Amino acid sequence: MIRTHQNAGVSLIEMLIGIVISAIIIGAMYTTYSVINQTYSRVSDVAGISKSGRDIVSMIMRDVRMAGFKYYYGYNAENEARPEAERIPRIDYLQFVPGDTAAEEKESHAPVVIYRNRLGDATRLSDQDPVVPGYTLIDEKINNVCCDQIHIVYGDFDANADVGSGEQFYTRYKISYFAHAMQKDNDKFYGVFRSKKYWKQAIDDPDGEWVVNNCPPDNDCYSGQLVREYLSDMSFVAMDKFGRAVDADPKDPENIYDIRSVDITLTFRSASKSGFFKNLRQGTKRQILSLGREATEFTGEDAAFKRDPIFLTVHTRNLGGIGMTN
Repeated sequence: MIRTHQNAGVSLIEMLIGIVISAIIIGAMYTTYSVINQTYSRVSDVAGISKSGRDIVSMIMRDVRMAGFKYYYGYNAENEARPEAERIPRIDYLQFVPGDTAAEEKESHAPVVIYRNRLGDATRLSDQDPVVPGYTLIDEKINNVCCDQIHIVYGDFDANADVGSGEQFYTRYKISYFAHAMQKDNDKFYGVFRSKKYWKQAIDDPDGEWVVNNCPPDNDCYSGQLVREYLSDMSFVAMDKFGRAVDADPKDPENIYDIRSVDITLTFRSASKSGFFKNLRQGTKRQILSLGREATEFTGEDAAFKRDPIFLTVHTRNLGGIGMTN
């Protein structure tokens, strides 16, 4: 005799209850995920702002401390025993251009030059803007206060130069930090750029010129490379030994050699508004402070970005009232 077994199942009510419970669990999980993801985005943005500041500050500090440096070979018995045409000069023989006229401003060899509230590289060697993959450079000011630019000149020594060949032993570089307006995905901001120029002058040539190519080996030069994006402001103020501001204009070289330190302000902002001040009341204003200029106010959607300023003072180790002349 064959016996049939009744298979147990679930009722419609039980199924609906299970769906409701599952929906509640999924909703709770999604809410948790959204909170965690938003927190992660905020922490990542804050970390990015902090990293931006640390990276570029260390670069600027290193370069400012080199401003005005000159290498002196001095007396060396072995060198003096060589024929005169094969000797390494005891001191830097390179041409010095004070840049105290409008025509020579770009050629200036002043150790520190600061242009206030001016975008781009004032000493660039061509009219071509830097190429930045993934970004679009725009010719406009996003706000009326950004940004300053600084140009730093220092000397060095090329130990690999060939004695007697006419190659340079002493070298000279110009480092520039400047800002340019940029755009990505309809978001406009500034980027910090760095350029490196080389003073090209043969050992028997009384004249030279700044170039961005044909640098000595392992010393690449370039007209402008992006260092960090999402800049809100960058300011530089030169100070003398009494703590007074110095107008670091190449047309006034006497004041330039009074510089003992450079006060620097860098302000970066978050890459997005997500999670930052998104519930601001209408008309709420936020400010950033910079050295040597009035506070900048941001309102509306622009106020929702997080901004973090960095203030520091860098001492010029090689400037002591003596000009970098031959």
